[in-house]
Amino acid sequence: MNISEYERSQETKSHGHGNFPFNIYLCSIPLDFATVPTHWHNEMEIIYIKKGSGVIAVDLISFCVSQGDIVVVPPGHLHSIQQLANHSMEYENIIFQVSMLMVPKGDLCTEDFFLPLIQGKIQFNYHYPADSFQHHGLSECLDSIDEICKSFPPGYQLAVKGQLFIFFYHLRFCMQNHPHSQNAKSLDRLKEILKYVETNYQEKISIANAAAICSFSQPHFMKFFKKHMAVSFTDYLNDYRLTIAARLLISSEDTVANIAVDTGFDNLSYFHRIFKRKYQCTPMEFRKNAGSATFSNVL
Repeated sequence: MNISEYERSQETKSHGHGNFPFNIYLCSIPLDFATVPTHWHNEMEIIYIKKGSGVIAVDLISFCVSQGDIVVVPPGHLHSIQQLANHSMEYENIIFQVSMLMVPKGDLCTEDFFLPLIQGKIQFNYHYPADSFQHHGLSECLDSIDEICKSFPPGYQLAVKGQLFIFFYHLRFCMQNHPHSQNAKSLDRLKEILKYVETNYQEKISIANAAAICSFSQPHFMKFFKKHMAVSFTDYLNDYRLTIAARLLISSEDTVANIAVDTGFDNLSYFHRIFKRKYQCTPMEFRKNAGSATFSNVL
């Protein structure tokens, strides 16, 4: 289970197909999970806060969000979702391929907006609080999409695409050219490392393996990772594995020992120890109490 599958395992409302790559997922923190680790994907993601508050980071910039806020994550950008203190948060993920709005050749919208967006040549604000200038127009589009997707009437795809075009129309007010900076190069290296973890966390991963991904020496890699992620690579790797393990404890009936092995822990005692450090309970207690109000408050 990689992080994309992990996110999508929370789906409660979905209607995506290969020829219409659009999905809506309803999620809750900490009821569904305590955190969504830093990751990235090629789809565009819109996060619409429905209730409560939390913390969302895009390209390592953190925003405290609350009911009504909208966060827009362009394709290929790092992002994560965290619980804020003891608060809970319900939010909607709208995930789609920008290519569904593009045509192959000779289209002004494609050439001036969507292609530069995919190529990372333009940027816009990530966070739109409820009192921001663009929020009214953006939220109207998302509310309309929600209404359309309550029943998926015949031809709903036309209406969804229409609202997405209007959504981008409102984003145009803060779009600007985005030159490839030194920071962007660092983010690209981080993306390579995080994708490597996502696809190989079940295997044995060493500092040397990770350093080789970006052609760094081990000391330089450790400083680089700690500087940008604010945690050591080993701590990040363990936390990622524990996040997936916690999800598997809830969603599967596999044994704790098998889940430990499947998430890259070859020492069961060590797995128990760091799991309890993160979640303040043993894996079996986590499985037993998952979903209870008392348990959710301590995640």
